[in-house]
Amino acid sequence: MQTPWLEIHRGDAPLLVSIPHTGLDLIDLEPKLVSPWLARRDADWHIEHLYAFAKALGATLVRTQISRTVIDVNRDPSGVSLYPGQATTELCPTTTFDGDRLYRTGHEPDHAEIGARRAHYFDPYHAALALEVDRLRARHPQIVVYDCHSIRSVIPRLFEGELPHFNLGTNSGASCAPELAAHIEAICAETSFSRISNGRFKGGYITRSLGNPSAGVHAVQMELACRGYIPETPGPVSEADWPPAYDPAYAEPMRAALGRILQTAIAFATPSAA
Repeated sequence: MQTPWLEIHRGDAPLLVSIPHTGLDLIDLEPKLVSPWLARRDADWHIEHLYAFAKALGATLVRTQISRTVIDVNRDPSGVSLYPGQATTELCPTTTFDGDRLYRTGHEPDHAEIGARRAHYFDPYHAALALEVDRLRARHPQIVVYDCHSIRSVIPRLFEGELPHFNLGTNSGASCAPELAAHIEAICAETSFSRISNGRFKGGYITRSLGNPSAGVHAVQMELACRGYIPETPGPVSEADWPPAYDPAYAEPMRAALGRILQTAIAFATPSAA
């Protein structure tokens, strides 16, 4: 199932890490787009570097190289909004988070094009996730699916004010055991970073579709405010200053906390030796 645009790293720990929004590949869309930079601006910048340690923990990673502008693998493929009444972007976005138009007039994807992108990219990504869930569940009585995200700290169209550093989403408690959420919240509370659970971001389609605690699959989404791990100046950005380069030293405090979170997720899913 692995292809040039779909990265799958298999580990043996009871932890599946999904990285759906770091892709920058616009396939053949550039002539149709207003700006390639604009089409990549809302990527989850550098998340693959921030979580690079996960492989050493034995985690399984699934990541797409396809830009979310091509298709957003964390949206409901039926087109139903995951956040009714709030601004959001579509399965195949036509605007940025800020509301900027992505396509040149007359070049927006039609129903047939959206269907083709779903068949080529969305469905294989979710098939890969499902395959890894089944593989890990065959080895472990329960597993954790951890969906990695980040977003600029200030986007008035999506949320008021400055977003907390850690935004834990558990579909309002439905996608994982409360004990797991409490463990993650406790780690976040011990840091100097701000946090919230099930605030503006409650978990997207990946968390909601895979989370099934009664079947031993506990899914969480972690949305990070970018300023926690890259030198972001919250507010409007331009092609000249976005994205900032990844600096491991700057990112270390948040990376250390994330390391503890993933270790705690593995410990939660590992049967006690007692």
